[in-house]
Order: sequence, then structure tokens, then C-alpha cells
Amino acid sequence: MLRAALSRLRGDHHAPRTAKDEGDAGPARARLPLPPELSTSLGYDAVGVPARHGFHLLSHLPRTGCVFEAADVWWWIVPSGSDQDLDWPEPVSYATGGLVPVPRPRLIHGPDSRTPYTPPIPLFLMVCQVAGVTPSWGALGGRRAVSTP
Repeated sequence: MLRAALSRLRGDHHAPRTAKDEGDAGPARARLPLPPELSTSLGYDAVGVPARHGFHLLSHLPRTGCVFEAADVWWWIVPSGSDQDLDWPEPVSYATGGLVPVPRPRLIHGPDSRTPYTPPIPLFLMVCQVAGVTPSWGALGGRRAVSTP
């Protein structure tokens, strides 16, 4: 995440990836529509978690930003680059640029402040807990979330 922030400061912005960019002929993607009054100065990505875990996460996170619901997935808005150095476990989806593979996501939770973001580290730790994996950080390039015994 720190590397992503430094890249943004240096102007090394990366364009949001789409299914077409990745050579994937998968479903069309829609960008999650954040309320215009919210500040998105850090850019934004989205973390998709199965809806069955949504209320649990919402009730246990210290602060929650915008959350969208679509096709049995809850999408949590996080700052751009929140996938850097984090190995989001299965069955979580990570959507760079907030581009999700559903046509009509709907906002189900708004933030209490002017920022749309859910802090990514607490979300990552909670997601690892509900997925049954132990979070760990390690050297770049290797898996950093391991299954619990």
C-alpha cells in the first residue's frame, strides 16, 4: 500500500484494468458509482466478499466506508493499491478501479464522514478470519495467507 501511495505521488498512475485489458472475455464490468460529495483523492478499488459475511464484517469493523451489494457479493471501497503486499484470500475478489463484474450494483452503506474508504488492513484481517486463513506478510511474490490447520 505504501508503494502505491508513493507511485501516486510520483505520478506513476496506472489506469484501471478491465476484462478487455486482461485478455478476459468475461462479463461486462461496471464502475461502482460513489456519491459525488465524497473525496476520492486516493483513487479507489473494491474488495468483494460473499454477502453471507457482510453483516458480520460491517458490525465488527471500527470504521466502514461505502459498501455496495450486487449478485450476492458486498463490495467494500478501499484506497487504490490496497492489493499491494496483501494476499486477499479466497473467496474474496479484488476489483482495481472499482470495476466489478455486475451490471447494477447498489449502495447499501454510506460512510459517516466525507471519505468513502474502509481501512484496508482491518478489512483484510477480518476477511482472513471469516475465510479461515491466517494473515501473514512476507517477501514479495509468494503467497502470504496460509490456511489454518
